[in-house]
Amino acid sequence: MAVRCVLVDDNVPFLRSAAGLLNRQGIDVVAVAGDGAEALDTVARVRPDVVLVDVDLGAESGFAVARQLHRSAPRVTLIMMSNHARDDFEDLVEAGPGVGFVEKPALSGDAIRALLR
Repeated sequence: MAVRCVLVDDNVPFLRSAAGLLNRQGIDVVAVAGDGAEALDTVARVRPDVVLVDVDLGAESGFAVARQLHRSAPRVTLIMMSNHARDDFEDLVEAGPGVGFVEKPALSGDAIRALLR
């Protein structure tokens, strides 16, 4: 059974390329969102298994969006992502509701499946 995923990022070219990559690697990207409000609406509507949230969503904190998503959809697994190294956000990742963190250059179906185990 494929993992149903929503990607949340304000970078449209990244969303396109990441969705294509993950779909080819067995992660079913069912929707994308560009900001927190769109993410909340999308997750409520499509009910994914996992949501990948960019740490930096323009004017919004991805960590704040992740907390909102966790409150509104507590069964959804959250994974934080960024172009920056995990070390830059270690305390926030550990304190947040997500199961882990993936650096965008290392994003893959295998990386997501490893965090879901």
